[in-house]
Amino acid sequence: MVIINEAQYLYVSQITFMQLPKTFHFGEHHLTTSIALSIADGTTKGVISSDFLKKIEISNLRVQNIVDKGDTVYGINTGFGPLCNTKISKEDTKILQSNILQSHSVGVGKPISKQLSKLMLILKIHALAKGYSGIAVTTIQRMVWHLENDAIPVVPSQGSVGASGDLAPLAHLFLPLLGLGKVAYKGETISTAQLFKKTGVRSLELGPKEGLALINGTQFIAAHGVLILHKLQHCLKHADIIGAMMLEGLQGSMKPFHKELHALRPFKGNQHVAGRIRTLLQGSEILEDHIDCERVQDPYSLRCMPQVHGASRNTWLHLKELLEIELNSVTDNPVIINDELTISGGNFHGQPLAMALDYASLAASELGNISDRRIYLALEGNSPGVPKLLMEDTGINSGYMILQYTTAALASENKSLCFPASADSIPTSLGQEDHVSMGSISGRKALQVIENVEKILAIELLTAAQAFEFRKPLKSGVVLDEIHKFIRTKVSFADSDRVFSDDIEKSIDIIKNGEIITLVEQTMAAKNLNWNTPHLEEFETY
Repeated sequence: MVIINEAQYLYVSQITFMQLPKTFHFGEHHLTTSIALSIADGTTKGVISSDFLKKIEISNLRVQNIVDKGDTVYGINTGFGPLCNTKISKEDTKILQSNILQSHSVGVGKPISKQLSKLMLILKIHALAKGYSGIAVTTIQRMVWHLENDAIPVVPSQGSVGASGDLAPLAHLFLPLLGLGKVAYKGETISTAQLFKKTGVRSLELGPKEGLALINGTQFIAAHGVLILHKLQHCLKHADIIGAMMLEGLQGSMKPFHKELHALRPFKGNQHVAGRIRTLLQGSEILEDHIDCERVQDPYSLRCMPQVHGASRNTWLHLKELLEIELNSVTDNPVIINDELTISGGNFHGQPLAMALDYASLAASELGNISDRRIYLALEGNSPGVPKLLMEDTGINSGYMILQYTTAALASENKSLCFPASADSIPTSLGQEDHVSMGSISGRKALQVIENVEKILAIELLTAAQAFEFRKPLKSGVVLDEIHKFIRTKVSFADSDRVFSDDIEKSIDIIKNGEIITLVEQTMAAKNLNWNTPHLEEFETY
């Protein structure tokens, strides 16, 4: 059996991130999901080059020139939203920017995770560092200071409609620049005033347009997108691996995974999933044992894994493409193009990501839906050698019956969460913002769905391992055998009823920590196995 130690886990579980840079230049380099996560966990250091500091400074000077000349430009010397026609005096332009951060800090609900807040900060620094926003060098350097010192602003989870971007969450994110709000610092949540006292830092005075540049943007939505892309990929990998183990446990057929079949309907996701399952089952004695059985077809939850898992893979690929564009975009307003051209447009509107995140919710939900069906299938007792409810002595024992109640509840909850938030729009800002994306809700719901799917997959892992046990002494492919051995170091075979919630919690930890993904990669490397899929790079890098 392959042993996982902490060092191996950290390496193999981040196999997707093998090309991560040690240093990332904000505004200049191309940002991906993996790099954003790497900056957030401290593996990659984010900096701003001297060339781009000059670019930021030039953009800031352009804003000052607008103020000096008295040209009317939205958000620089006018009010906001429905107050766009209200002219602001040169003397009051700075007060305007401070006021906007305070007036827009109206978020409610539990704070988002520190990781999400940190991602928001990273994405905002990258967007502002491109030099089209008029931000001051001192302001963006303070943002980098917060990141480097791990003094991360506390951001409420509710209050954004994803219209002029994520106004309320971003306002809270940048309250500490004014000495207001709260931060997560050294394991506790403290006021910014306390942070300043501990560090000797002082509040900033924002210049013209700076407050607006800070709160216009899609960084709350996009930060959720980063985490969703990462967590959904883990679910997709687990679904293939656990589904393959269930296929072995229930003596499913290998024919639906043939390369030739999927060449006739060449969706990338379908081909990728079929190739992964072929690799996992390579050399299986269990398959050979029933190769000439009389069963003609397996139920869809086994037979159609390439089509169902594959469709969710295609959705993931779509989100990756759109998110990467967004991560490298300028999404505030107005945008300072050059000395002559400042545009008040709609780059802050969250619709492009809102729809994709709703799509991702559906993709994740379907992984949980088909997983629940495989669990139910395993309990029926219709596979030779596998007892009903996955236990020999039933009657006095209920076996694994009630575990499927939990997956049914979770799958049903996910279906209710799949109503697309982006299908709704409630006008705000006295009608100035008469169509909003609700993308922040799309992101929050997608994360909820994925967390439920992790639990469903954890329960399928338990039931697949139990069914797999009844195939002994036959062996599966080397990868699945190693996975089964590993699971048995965490959760023992159940020959009678016990408190199954303890088993479920252990299995959830296995899923969340990516331990079997790590084990698969290690085993394949040790046995010189390769994934038999034509779209490996597209689906395994982000």
